[in-house]
Amino acid sequence: MSSSSLIDQLSEALRQVLPSDMSSNMQKNVRAAIQGALDRAGVVTREELEVQEAVLARTREKLETLEQRLLALEKDSPQNP
Repeated sequence: MSSSSLIDQLSEALRQVLPSDMSSNMQKNVRAAIQGALDRAGVVTREELEVQEAVLARTREKLETLEQRLLALEKDSPQNP
């Protein structure tokens, strides 16, 4: 679920419990307040999470490759006294 969808759902829930004559300006303020709270809480979208997971996976692969290369170099180098 995207953060925009979550904000829309929360805004709609608030709209249902608040007076129907609430101005559009006030509705925009409520939406902005919800967005600000989610931003401060560090909420991210599923897509953003999946992108970061992919970056982490690639980074782990590179690290493992570098560790293997380092071990091979250490094995082939003369021992230090």
